[in-house]
Amino acid sequence: MIRRATVADAPAIGEVHVASWRAAYAGLLPDGFLAGLSAGDQAATWAERIAAGGRLLVVEEAGTVVGFAAFAPDQLYALYLLPRCWGRGLGRALHDRVLGELSGDAVLWVLATNERAKAFYVRQGWRPDGETATETLGDITLDVVRFRRP
Repeated sequence: MIRRATVADAPAIGEVHVASWRAAYAGLLPDGFLAGLSAGDQAATWAERIAAGGRLLVVEEAGTVVGFAAFAPDQLYALYLLPRCWGRGLGRALHDRVLGELSGDAVLWVLATNERAKAFYVRQGWRPDGETATETLGDITLDVVRFRRP
């Protein structure tokens, strides 16, 4: 089941966020950084975003939140699932639901070294548009690439 997120979902969203980052970014981000991620901190951040009207969807399995997506009218900001749910079609279903919420050309940014994510988005019809950027997380510098989908 895919539905709009509520503030009550924030703790589960925080857990999904941290678990997915630790699995997806292992070897791509420093181990110490990943180990230091806090589900509670993430939950607080997501609760604030939801309360402020942020657009988030969650996907549930057997009544438990196992994934989420955050987006704006023209951008997909985040799409994460618990690692145990990868490869089962839940990410694609959540992605497709988000597409129904987007208007016009949409963009997303992906860590340049995250081959798994880039392949997922290419399979969903996204294409890199040649734009790159550098972002920072604390003292970590990340190269990201922009993907676009009509």
